[in-house]
Amino acid sequence: MKSLTTAVLLAGLMSCTQIAKSQDTWQVGNTTLTEIDLVTGVNLPWEILWGPDDYIWATTRPGYVIRINPETGNYTTILDKSSVVPQNGSGEPGMLGMALHPDFENNPKVYIVYNYMSGQNVRERLSMFDWDGTNLINEEYLITDILGNWIHDGSRLLVTPDNKLLMSTGDKGDGTNPVGHSSQTLSSLNGKILRINLDGTVPDDNPIADSYVYSWGHRNGQGLCLGPNGIIYESEHGQSNSDELNILEPNRNFGWPAVQGVCNTAAEITYCEDNNIKEPIMEWSPCIAVNGIEYYNHPAIPEWQNSIIMAVLGGLGANYKRVAVLHMSADGLTVESEDLYFQSIGQRFRDVCFNPYTGSVYVACNGLQYPGNGPNIIKEFKNMAYLSVEDAKTSVDQTLELYPNPATTVTSLNFSDSFMGGKVSVYAFTGETILEDNINSSKMELNCEKWAAGTYFVRAVSDKGTITKTFVIQ
Repeated sequence: MKSLTTAVLLAGLMSCTQIAKSQDTWQVGNTTLTEIDLVTGVNLPWEILWGPDDYIWATTRPGYVIRINPETGNYTTILDKSSVVPQNGSGEPGMLGMALHPDFENNPKVYIVYNYMSGQNVRERLSMFDWDGTNLINEEYLITDILGNWIHDGSRLLVTPDNKLLMSTGDKGDGTNPVGHSSQTLSSLNGKILRINLDGTVPDDNPIADSYVYSWGHRNGQGLCLGPNGIIYESEHGQSNSDELNILEPNRNFGWPAVQGVCNTAAEITYCEDNNIKEPIMEWSPCIAVNGIEYYNHPAIPEWQNSIIMAVLGGLGANYKRVAVLHMSADGLTVESEDLYFQSIGQRFRDVCFNPYTGSVYVACNGLQYPGNGPNIIKEFKNMAYLSVEDAKTSVDQTLELYPNPATTVTSLNFSDSFMGGKVSVYAFTGETILEDNINSSKMELNCEKWAAGTYFVRAVSDKGTITKTFVIQ
C-alpha cells in the first residue's frame, strides 16, 4: 500500500544532477536503471499506487480506474465514471486521488475522490467502493457536495497509521484576499487537509469538534505521503512562486493566501506571528508544479534511500518537468539536497509509486503541457541487478511480445493464446490510427517499411484485459 513508500531555491539546498542515459538505461551513481514502458496509451493517469494485492492501481482524470499487472503490463478497467466527470477530464477537474483500505484482505474497500457537475457548478466528492475481484461496485458517498471549480480541486488521499483517511482539497481558486477566503474559513472544506474515519464519519479526536478539518491555509495540495516516525508530508502548488513541501500538523494554519512559502516579507512575518503559521520545509520559485510524492527507502536504489521522490509537472510553461529526489535528514525534518532526474524525457510527471519487492519506481506521465494531454505512458525504472528476497505474487495472465525494437522494415507481434479472438490496434504518437485488426493467430508481422520514423504503440485487447507496447521505427 502507499505507506511503503528552478531558478531560485533555498541557498545551498540543491545539487542539480541530470543522470546520463544510454539507450533505455539511466545511471544513478553506481546503480543502473532500466526504463520500461509498462502501460502506453492510457490518458492522463492521475493516481498510481501499489496495492496490497501486488497490482498497481491507477485513476485517470477522464474518469477510469485501471488495475495493472506489474509483471506483464496487462490491465483491466475496473471502474468507469467517465460520464460523470466534467469535460471528460480535459481540464483540472476529474477523477483524482485514491486509497485502499489498510486491511484490504478482510475489508476490500477503495476510496476515490472525483469531480462531478451540479447544475452548472463543479463539485467534488469522496466515495467508497467495494472490490469484488473484478470491478469496483456498491458506491457509497462519504463526503459530497464539496465546492469545486475548473481549477484547484486537489486532491490526494492517504491512510495514516492510526487508520484515518487524509484528503487534500483545493481552494477552488477563489482569490488572494485572506478575508473570507475559503482556505482561512474553518466552516469551509476547501483549501484544507481533511481527516476522516474509514466509514466517512468525523473522528472524535479531530482538532476541531464535529469537523473534518485537520489543517487549513492550503492552496492546492496534490501530494501526500508517510515518512519515518509517522511524519506526513504534503506537496502544494504555489501561485507564481513558492511551491511548497510541508510537514502536516493538526490544528495548524499553513498561511495561504496571506503567506506564500516561508514567512519572509514584513506583512507575512506579522501575519505568521499572529496566526501561528506552519512554514514549509522547502519551497520552489518560480513554481515548478510539484505533485505526487512517495517516501523511498528501498535497497534496490541505495542512492535514493531516505528520500522523498516527487513527480514534477514543470509549471505552466512546462520548463521544469522532472522527477525530483529530495534527500532527507535522518530525522526526516529537513531536506538536505535535491537531485533532478529524467528531464530529457520531456513529460509532465503526475505521480509516483514503487514496488516493495524489486524497488522499481513507477511514474505516471501527463503529456507535454498544461493541463495535460494523452496518449500517456506509465513508466517503470528498475534496477535489473537487484535480487529481491520475495517476488511479487502476480500471475502472468496474458502476454504480448514485440521484436525487433527499434525496427526498420518489419516488426513481429507474438500473442498469448488468451488474445485469440481479440483486437489489436497500432497508433502513432501523432494521434493517427495505423492499423486495426482481429487477432486470429499467435503471430502477426507488421510491415512498417513505409511508415514515418518515430514512436508508435500497439494495444492488444481481450476479455482478460489490455496490454500495450511502445516501439520505434527508425
